[in-house]
Amino acid sequence: MFQLFLRARTHNFLRDRLGGEAFRARSPERDAETDRTRIEVIMEAIEYALQAAEREQAGLNRRVEDVLARAAVTIGNGDDEYLEREALDSHHQDLFDKEIQNGQRRLKELGSSIAHFKFLKAAMLSRFPEYRPMAGNN
Repeated sequence: MFQLFLRARTHNFLRDRLGGEAFRARSPERDAETDRTRIEVIMEAIEYALQAAEREQAGLNRRVEDVLARAAVTIGNGDDEYLEREALDSHHQDLFDKEIQNGQRRLKELGSSIAHFKFLKAAMLSRFPEYRPMAGNN
């Protein structure tokens, strides 16, 4: 009994405090703007990650090509160069080989990540076809 009394008093108190107005939902335009904002945040995050991965890939690709060129210089061009190579040159060649392997491994990982980010972007655009980026965004 006490619970019913308390509930009624609470209801009356809230009704008086809120001016006795009935429930009102937001306008459809405001709902659409809220939804668009949520989608835009996700799209911007995907685009940022995609661009960052592409920049890293381009920079790493240039560095790997540079290491490949430096390694080619230390190898020499004689048929028996590997037989007469000095220990220091062999050491540098081993370092270049390790750098090249690490760079190529990372390039492969970046290629996979970029493909995944592009897929996410395409999936978002297919699930929310009404989404259009704001002017000034790419």
